[in-house]
Order: sequence, then C-alpha cells, then structure tokens
Amino acid sequence: MKPRSGNSRVFKQAGMTLLEVMVAMSVFATAGLAVMKVATENLSSLAYLEEKTFANWVASNTLTELKMAKTIPGKSWRKGESELAGRTWYWRYKAEATDSSDFVGVTVEVATDKKYESTVSHLLTYVVR
Repeated sequence: MKPRSGNSRVFKQAGMTLLEVMVAMSVFATAGLAVMKVATENLSSLAYLEEKTFANWVASNTLTELKMAKTIPGKSWRKGESELAGRTWYWRYKAEATDSSDFVGVTVEVATDKKYESTVSHLLTYVVR
C-alpha cells in the first residue's frame, strides 16, 4: 500500500525519550558518587600523612636534643611534650639493650594524647656509649 499523498506524515525524533534521560542521569549520578568517594579518601589520606609527618619531626627533634646533650637515657620511659604546627605532641623515650656493649638502642614514641593510646610515630636509633 502506498500512502496517500497529503495524508502521510513523517515523524522525526526531536529529542531523547524519558527512559534515555533517566539512564543518562543514573550513569552521571554513579560517576559523581565515585568521584566524591575518591575525593573524600584523598582528603583523609592527606590528613593522616600530615599528622604522621609532624609526629616524625617531633621524634627526630627529640632524638637530636638527646644527641646534642650527649646523654644516654635510662631504661624507663622519660616523657615530655612539644608544640609543633599549633598542636601539642606527647613524646617519650627510653634506652634498650643491644648485643654490643658499645651501642644502646633509643626508642622514641610520639602520640597525640597523654596516655599514649594513639601512638603516631615510633622511631628507633642507636647511640654510641
């Protein structure tokens, strides 16, 4: 059958259907959630690395002070606190025996609380007696 002339209409698609729009929105929403998750994890990692770096600096400063004073710490913990980057850091150190009588191990721990429940940095070095 031939369409009658004058009565035939040609329909052209002028846009997207509702289903296509909903699928596209769900794809973009999923991509947006993935980007937000990555950004959140990145910020969390950045804060952890910053805290770890500052704690390592405090531990290094404490060891430097010990070496400059040329004192060998005792076998029990000696505690103190330092101010760095607008925060108070709690450190402690003690000596540990080694196999050699010429050296002593010095352990420094840095925490964010006075009870040392959340130790952020642990540093070990050896000092000549």
